[in-house]
Amino acid sequence: MESREDNGPYGLFAESEIVVEFFDCDPLQVVWHGNYVNYFEISRRTLLEKIGYSYSEMKESGYSFPVIEISAKYLAPLRHRDRARVKAVLTEYENRLRIKYEIRNVQTGLLTTRGVSTQMAYDIKAGDSCFVCPEAFVKKIEALIGEEES
Repeated sequence: MESREDNGPYGLFAESEIVVEFFDCDPLQVVWHGNYVNYFEISRRTLLEKIGYSYSEMKESGYSFPVIEISAKYLAPLRHRDRARVKAVLTEYENRLRIKYEIRNVQTGLLTTRGVSTQMAYDIKAGDSCFVCPEAFVKKIEALIGEEES
């Protein structure tokens, strides 16, 4: 088990706990690999809500953030009824949204999965990709970073 806490360059992270459901598993009763992305999403949503930029607030501001790249490294399986803690850590926010993930088995403390997602701001009205994140989003993050440093 790793003991080092990595909360990213800004100290902004969120954790969610999940219980592996029967429908998440393959016939061998281990989590099917594609479902780990769903677990990332649960923690990413929690992080965005912590920032104050939930999916509804995102849409109201006129932007969406489609995933443009995602990766996962599977280190150990999760099984039916395991409890897991999914941590999402903000690593970039000015030009794109990049989030690092770690999934740990709560019972054993074992790191089971690592991942990274990259999202790009998309102006809904203009129908165009943005190469910098919306000012409202950046201000929310910078306000939180300022609170953490105080």
